[in-house]
Amino acid sequence: MPNPRQLAFLALRSIQRDAFADVALDRVLQDAELSSQDRRLMTELVYGSVRRQRTLDALIDQLGKKKAHQQPPDLRTILHLGLYQLRYLNQIPASAAVNTTVELAKQNGFSGLTGFVNGFMRQYIRLVETAGDPLQLPSDPVQRLGTLHSYPDWIVQVWLDQLDLAETEQLCEWMNRPPHIDLRINPLRTSFDEVETAMQAAGVVVQRLPHLPQALRLLEPAGAIQKLPGFQSGWWMVQDASAQLVSYLVDPQPGDFVIDACAAPGGKALHLAELMQNQGTIWACDRTASRLKKLKENAERLGIHSTKISIGDSRNQPQFVGKGDRVLLDAPCSGLGTLNRHADARWRQTPDRVQELATLQQELLVAAATWLKRDGVLVYATCTLHPQENEQVIEAFLAQHPDWQIEPPAPNSPAAAFATPQGLVKVWPHRQQMDGFFMVRLKRAVRQTATS
Repeated sequence: MPNPRQLAFLALRSIQRDAFADVALDRVLQDAELSSQDRRLMTELVYGSVRRQRTLDALIDQLGKKKAHQQPPDLRTILHLGLYQLRYLNQIPASAAVNTTVELAKQNGFSGLTGFVNGFMRQYIRLVETAGDPLQLPSDPVQRLGTLHSYPDWIVQVWLDQLDLAETEQLCEWMNRPPHIDLRINPLRTSFDEVETAMQAAGVVVQRLPHLPQALRLLEPAGAIQKLPGFQSGWWMVQDASAQLVSYLVDPQPGDFVIDACAAPGGKALHLAELMQNQGTIWACDRTASRLKKLKENAERLGIHSTKISIGDSRNQPQFVGKGDRVLLDAPCSGLGTLNRHADARWRQTPDRVQELATLQQELLVAAATWLKRDGVLVYATCTLHPQENEQVIEAFLAQHPDWQIEPPAPNSPAAAFATPQGLVKVWPHRQQMDGFFMVRLKRAVRQTATS
């Protein structure tokens, strides 16, 4: 029987060599015949070790004779796996965590260091028993939160600039929880009640979400998504509640000509089609053809025929100029609102990358604005919580385009519940229990006619 800890080690070694966490995990899982329980354990070990990397390194720095960065990379990964089980997985007995970690060291070229690994792990256990948490934290608040919850200091600082210390810590904690799964019910194929009843009959625990008329949240792990009631029949698709809000803010009408500027993998384009009752045209644009494959598959499953695909950079799509009733720009971003879904994103993003993204976002927004008819609506959205990619992009656009203005969501829009006094829509995960999102509706100002 394959060993989930050894497989987790192999996936983590790939990630250390710069593979994306989800890709590395999928690659190993595809070739392994694991029970569902072992699959869950392996997934938890991989994502957890990546997510908690800074905390685990801090413990190695404090307890080992050599700092984490001085350890052989594979040994450091083995220590991460052992410490992660001791610190974060209550269901695994400490003795099992120690023994399996020593065994990993033996299997992977560190037979001569099994005594060190055993002593290191037992030292951690002793300290927990005698002194509580062995982790020593810096006094600086940013470094303290970064070390305790495992984030780079710059991300903690971005959040602390917008929230107080207590809320920043709540957000840090929230982003380390396993992500939930939300479904968006497809009214073209079924009703909300029918899906809810079918799920309950299959023993799947679900919950409706306030303000979101098509959202159903799975409250417990439900196994393979494709095996849930209604998947093959196109009754629903997976889409986080926050992402569903975006299409309501666009508020497309049946018969509209709608353009989704950075559409892949297509969830929002298909939601727009549902809101338009499959009447009208939605152009889904993306520069990477392969990323739109999912859109085609889901459109067929959901029974949607109003979406069309345009491959190319959205900064250069002259065929759309002046055509759109509605335009959605769900811009490429740093993803700081969805870090719980992407275990390695916190280590991949940098302030320099955010600056590059902000420049790209501004260029995309300027181009997308040209696609609209005179009275058209433009919605800008991101799944980040960085003002440089959100508020500052909008401020720069409005400064360059004084004939445009923010249009707050209509009072009856699901997005209205999340709007700021300025008319921006901002979702904070720790407050609303949804992915972090920013969105804003823009429109040309109505020209004032002179009166005598």
